[in-house]
Amino acid sequence: MIRLALDQKKIASYLSDSYWRVKVFDEVTSTQSLLREAQPSHGDLYIAEYQSQGRGRLNRTFEATAGTSLLFSFYVKLERDRSDWGWVPLLVGSALAEEINFQTNSKNYSTKWPNDVIAPSGKIAGILSEAYGSGILVGVGINVLTTKSELPVATASSIALESKVELDRNEFLAALLMRISDLLATWEEGANIASRYLDSNSTVGNKVLVQRPNAEDLEAIATGINSDGGLILDTGEVITVGDINHLR
Repeated sequence: MIRLALDQKKIASYLSDSYWRVKVFDEVTSTQSLLREAQPSHGDLYIAEYQSQGRGRLNRTFEATAGTSLLFSFYVKLERDRSDWGWVPLLVGSALAEEINFQTNSKNYSTKWPNDVIAPSGKIAGILSEAYGSGILVGVGINVLTTKSELPVATASSIALESKVELDRNEFLAALLMRISDLLATWEEGANIASRYLDSNSTVGNKVLVQRPNAEDLEAIATGINSDGGLILDTGEVITVGDINHLR
């Protein structure tokens, strides 16, 4: 397997007509922490070949072998009320699933509420978001070229393993960023993008196990997404924070 290094100049050439400004690092503790400390501007993005202290939701670690993944964080200012920002990780997840399906000419990839992209073989990507100043920081980790022996956990997978496709990470990142910015712009213009999210989602309609902070686990059927991006259950409850596992 050929693993081309991330190339800042090449990525910039693909993004010349956009607001994205990409900075490539060989190794960082965490792109999310580094970008936050840099007091970023709209469109700033940091990406690293390796993170020594990468993290996901609920302070979990996110591990990836150098050169196998896309590990990046970006900052955007949003033309929507802060109360609507819960949609951002959902929209970024939709963009990821859509672009991966396009790149692999498949329909194998879907979003799992609230912030994962999955395939039949396992989790492919995770998303972390946090408000910062007048905008939002979004961290993304995608297993692109990861081999089976390099997977951090048995429930993970990669695009290469799932689809037998070895993507050029430079081209893939640029295409993904353009899809993210297009989808965010559509949402900022006031469009109702719930149906588009549901098109990419495999949680709604499934029986799920909900693991909630400071509450008992709950089994229910996910029936929809509310206007704030919360997960609606057939019990009448709306979940805004928690882990979701699909039950077969």
